[in-house]
Amino acid sequence: MAASFGEVLRRARDVRGLSAVDASRAAGISAAYLSKLESDAVKKPSPLVLHQLAEALAVPYSDLMRLSGYRVPGESTTDAATTVGAALFADLTDDERDELLEYLAWYRARRRSRNGPGRAT
Repeated sequence: MAASFGEVLRRARDVRGLSAVDASRAAGISAAYLSKLESDAVKKPSPLVLHQLAEALAVPYSDLMRLSGYRVPGESTTDAATTVGAALFADLTDDERDELLEYLAWYRARRRSRNGPGRAT
């Protein structure tokens, strides 16, 4: 299942190491409004707010637009959550990438062992 707009925002903020207050200040919105966005209580934030969030979180504006349900002229229908994820991890060092890959392998192995053989993960 694809991540919701709010989940993507929260993950982007977490990856950037920003508190809700810091992220909201950087985006020029209130922390309460950011909380509503992250909990998917706001169904279609304005393009201006999306632009401010894109700048504050260093994620592609067009992807936030697409995740919010806006059509982006001239853009393919690539999964916006995937491209936001790529943008968030574009500045990883080689060591950080290797550590993440090791963790992912460990995490997936742990899930498989919990689910047992032949069960879906």
